[in-house]
Amino acid sequence: MTDARATIGLTGLAVMGRNLARNIARHGHTIAIHNRTVAKTTSLIDDHGDEGDFVATESLEEFVAAIEKPRVVLIMVKAGEPTDAVIDDLVPLLDEGDIVVDCGNAHFSDTIRREERLQEHGLHFVGTGVSGGEEGALNGPSIMVGGSDEAYERLGPIMESIAAQVDGEPCCAHVGVGGAGHFVKMVHNGIEYADMQLIAESYDLLRSIGGLEPAAIADVFAEWNQGELESFLIQMTSDVLRHTDAGTGKPFVDVVKDAAEQKGTGRWTVQSALDLGVPITGIAEATFARSLSGHAEQREAARKVFSTSPEDDTVEVDQQAFVDDVRAALYSSKVVAYAQGFDQIAVGAEENGWDIDLGQVAKIWRDGCIIRARFLGRITEAYAEEPDLTTLLTTEFFADAVKEGVDAWRHVVATAAQGGVPVPAFGSSLSYFDGLRRERLPAALIQALRDNFGAHTYQRVDREGTFHTAWAGDLTESES
Repeated sequence: MTDARATIGLTGLAVMGRNLARNIARHGHTIAIHNRTVAKTTSLIDDHGDEGDFVATESLEEFVAAIEKPRVVLIMVKAGEPTDAVIDDLVPLLDEGDIVVDCGNAHFSDTIRREERLQEHGLHFVGTGVSGGEEGALNGPSIMVGGSDEAYERLGPIMESIAAQVDGEPCCAHVGVGGAGHFVKMVHNGIEYADMQLIAESYDLLRSIGGLEPAAIADVFAEWNQGELESFLIQMTSDVLRHTDAGTGKPFVDVVKDAAEQKGTGRWTVQSALDLGVPITGIAEATFARSLSGHAEQREAARKVFSTSPEDDTVEVDQQAFVDDVRAALYSSKVVAYAQGFDQIAVGAEENGWDIDLGQVAKIWRDGCIIRARFLGRITEAYAEEPDLTTLLTTEFFADAVKEGVDAWRHVVATAAQGGVPVPAFGSSLSYFDGLRRERLPAALIQALRDNFGAHTYQRVDREGTFHTAWAGDLTESES
């Protein structure tokens, strides 16, 4: 029997699991490792066994026996049925008080279900969002931990030690009980979808209307990364656009098929927002834009019917002024995306009884994660000053930034429409902003129509109560 000397265990040694295990070992923790295919366990030891104290195991029984009680077992396998299968195999081998941690991209509702199920066995189940990709897993991710307070007492010190660090603080926190960790990670990924779509639209505008080539656009993004737009994704965009394909000599971006894939977290975010009644228009349009990119047959058919000569869509712009306008539009739209994401977390927390500190969420996203950006520090400050903040858009810093950039934002969206360049995320974000600031919305007409065809009633602006008009009769109004 293997001695129980590991302080934590990890099963699932694909790229993310392998790197996370190495990160844990590098930080002085003895870690038991397991994979269904033993060759992956052997490979990790052969390649990186000198990085820390690993306990290699070949069976789940040996793996569980190698971990000190109360055991902490990290699962790093594909979301869905594979995760359930691993849990099914683990549960009979564990003891009361042990902790099972799902570090994959699980749907938060699955996490709630699994937690309830494992509670029946006296086990803790912790849904944990880990962001940062394979590099973050190895060198310091952003970690969003759910589950019970008791589980975090055992798990937290380990996770905090391996997380990214900013100003001496770990980008790791216990964000709430139940499925809170995976819910926050889901919304993080939704914001990531919006962020990437806005960046892609900026690139398209600068190239299609601004007339810049990819290498020149790379320089633009590198410059933007020195200011308020500084972020991991902006820097990465510069790197990608600067890259030349070795085989063809073309800009690398020109040899990549223009069909963006997705693993589902963006769709989950939009579906959840619809259920919660939260308008996350930028995130939704970014998700739909990926779907549109994949409909190759429809796009080909449309090109044949609606194709025009390049001259038809030509828009004359001052190149440098247009670059500056796109920067302002990108910043304003990013503020909207983050504001909508934090709105969704707030409503989701209230709906599920999770006590999520929004300022703390912004703080642990400052490094390690994909959407890490300079202005997350500003978001942390905003929630520290006003924990019950209605919307980030009304805070002084972000309000001033949007006011300063709104004219450029409008110009960019209008110019894109004139030039036939699709900007669904820019356009929907601007419409959302205008909807928030409008004194009266046409929703009044929608509600009147609903009452007309379905007797759904309405409320008035001049007195209290709920009313219905006899539209098919004498048009008298009655109070419902």
